[in-house]
Amino acid sequence: MAPIAVGDTIPEGTLSYFDENDQLQQVSVHSLAAGKKVIIFGVPGAFTPTCSLKHVPGYVEKAEELKSKGVAEVICISVNDPFVMKAWAKTFPENKHVKFLADGSATYTHALGLELNLSDKGLGVRSRRFAILVEDLKVKAANIESGGEFTCSSADDVLKAL
Repeated sequence: MAPIAVGDTIPEGTLSYFDENDQLQQVSVHSLAAGKKVIIFGVPGAFTPTCSLKHVPGYVEKAEELKSKGVAEVICISVNDPFVMKAWAKTFPENKHVKFLADGSATYTHALGLELNLSDKGLGVRSRRFAILVEDLKVKAANIESGGEFTCSSADDVLKAL
């Protein structure tokens, strides 16, 4: 399956998270993105070095600037379960705007065409690192990394596309 690209409509899918009352919730991706400008960025794994030290912190730090440019939602997805995503989100106490959503079985990641098979490293199927800018369900920018690189999917890279 070809990776999601500029001009495509993002697929519908369901992701999981724990709400402020610590209740497990499911959310439709289309409900988060319909009629809005959103950023969906994906990482290979919670608590991994590049994801935790570079990728997520950039979005946490730039969230206000992204919002000032009309971005309604900043969504981080990873092929992890919602318990892991909740614990990982807590490691960013300064975060006010980035939503951490779980794609536990990589179903949504597969629908995007962005799965990364890391079975040879004992990690199973994960997500490629990426950032997509979506306006009313249509992809306006698709910054998709190769392998484990971190060269085009940062918050600064997305800001250039706004």
